[in-house]
Amino acid sequence: MSLFARTRSTNPTFTILTVCTGNICRSPMAEQYLRFGLHRAGVTAVSVESAGTMAQDAQDMPEQAQVLARSYGLPESRHSSRYLFEGHIAGADLVFGMALEHRRSVVSLFPRASRYSFTLREFARLAEGVVAEDLAEAANIPLSDTAERLRSAVSVVAARRGLIPTPEDVLDDDVVDPYRKDDATFVQSGQQLVPAADVAISLFALAATVEPSVETSR
Repeated sequence: MSLFARTRSTNPTFTILTVCTGNICRSPMAEQYLRFGLHRAGVTAVSVESAGTMAQDAQDMPEQAQVLARSYGLPESRHSSRYLFEGHIAGADLVFGMALEHRRSVVSLFPRASRYSFTLREFARLAEGVVAEDLAEAANIPLSDTAERLRSAVSVVAARRGLIPTPEDVLDDDVVDPYRKDDATFVQSGQQLVPAADVAISLFALAATVEPSVETSR
């Protein structure tokens, strides 16, 4: 078993938590995009939630954020912001902070989350280039156990920390905060968030369906 494997693996649902500051722009956009993309890719047994480190409860996404979501073809979805608590993190299998400050807050609240918390763009950077051969452990998990296959994929990505070069500018792993900014900043935020989310979706679609190679199945 991988050094990074989670010991809690009895839950049949794989839970992704996206985190930003107010939980009204970046993290709900990531939540909706990941949920829609995973569903479209046929990846089942996944729950996607979001929260904010300084959120006020029960706020909707501002109009600019809703327009951005619609521009990527996301269906209309009513959002209700919520404040981030330790229990949200403890109940997740994967946490995506929208910026490094959010990952730090997550790990501060629940230190064990350091193993399965990333910024979204960091995760994409580490996951880029992962192929079926890298997911041998996931391939040996029954196809019916999608959640455990995805947990195994997260372990593979976590193990690449320190092996994949880090960006010269740490902000390159962040998604820019568009709150109370102009439309161009919302567009920039989407242009940073969506390609990273696409990498995560592709990885999980592969992990959910990969089959053992002839060599490993003997």
